[in-house]
Amino acid sequence: MVGIQISTRGQYGLRALVDLAINASSGPIPLSSIAGRQSLSLGYLEQVFSSLRKAGLVRSVKGAQGGYILADSQAKITVGDVLRALEGDLNVVDDKDKDETSETIIEQCLRTMVWERINEALSELADSITLEDLAIESRKLNESLVNMYYI
Repeated sequence: MVGIQISTRGQYGLRALVDLAINASSGPIPLSSIAGRQSLSLGYLEQVFSSLRKAGLVRSVKGAQGGYILADSQAKITVGDVLRALEGDLNVVDDKDKDETSETIIEQCLRTMVWERINEALSELADSITLEDLAIESRKLNESLVNMYYI
């Protein structure tokens, strides 16, 4: 059975932006640094960041100390923003091209009572989690992991 899946593009993009958020205080971050820390392909990350830049989520800074920075506050960029930029609509059923006038009663019932409600819940959840939330949680997990080794 095939379930709802976020592609590696969405997964890696989100990982890279959380890494960027965590390390944002040190100025623009080169993609090679993110790729190294996250064990991701630099070439693939370049493609992902091209989409993120076009979506207005990151900005590139040229020069010797260049790299990428978030285009807005960590508290304002949501998981939903990132996934939409990289995956498109967050819908469980792709029925954009469906002619609603030819729907059966059961199809209409499923669309309105199931698919639309799942889509709304998924969007609401994705839009309720910010990069700041993920950066804070990641730092907490990292601290607890470090503290476990020294007990």
